[in-house]
Amino acid sequence: MNHSEADIIQRAKADVKHFEPLYNKYYESIFRFIYRRTDEEQATADITSRVFMNAMKALPKYEIREVGFGAWLYRIAANETNKYFRETKKQMHLSLEDEKVSLVMTCDQLEDPEEKLSVLMQLVDELEDDEIQILELKFFENKNFKEIAFILDKKESGIKMRLYRALDKLKEKFDSIRKA
Repeated sequence: MNHSEADIIQRAKADVKHFEPLYNKYYESIFRFIYRRTDEEQATADITSRVFMNAMKALPKYEIREVGFGAWLYRIAANETNKYFRETKKQMHLSLEDEKVSLVMTCDQLEDPEEKLSVLMQLVDELEDDEIQILELKFFENKNFKEIAFILDKKESGIKMRLYRALDKLKEKFDSIRKA
């Protein structure tokens, strides 16, 4: 029997034991999203469990929105991850997969994928945390601007502007490295 996500959410609101299909559907993507920021498996597991505990507790107040349940979970995950970094005073990390690097930047002058990754990581380290979050959500989580705005609790126009500015910064920095 195939249930729509809205049906599953309504049943889970009535009885939390019906939350499992939502957990199963989103666990891996939420875990990956957090792991890309922490690069620590144990911290990621702890944060991910808090995300789903918070989601179960807040589920009765959840309202179906245009951006969907997944975006709501990503918002909780972003908040929990930011809380982790505030509490531990650790630096946010962004782990990039080789195949995703080309989505962010076209570094045609660099043939070697490892060199591209290394250069991009250096450049990303110079960005502000919110710029990194926007790039990550857009290019690695394939979220649209409306979803990113919801997840980060910002205006959609501001998200677009920050994304394009971050990409311009990366391009300028890459061009200056290339010319050096």
